[in-house]
Amino acid sequence: MSPHKHEASATECADFLEQIVFLIDNELGAADVAEVKQHLQSCTPCLETYDQQRIVKAVVARSCAEVAPGDLRAKIMVQIQALRTES
Repeated sequence: MSPHKHEASATECADFLEQIVFLIDNELGAADVAEVKQHLQSCTPCLETYDQQRIVKAVVARSCAEVAPGDLRAKIMVQIQALRTES
């Protein structure tokens, strides 16, 4: 069985893969959103890519909000100063 539920070409899917990033970032107009969502409903590989991209974006966003413990930051600053002194 084909991984696609429909007869999308590789080129068509490549175009939608670029649009997926814009969809996740809420950077598409309403008409484009509807078109991409319609494609995702009929294309399993693109839907899987969409899900993976959303997960990656959420993990990166969460990681950027975390703060390193003070002692770790202090050790890193000592290392940076040591490297600057060696240069």
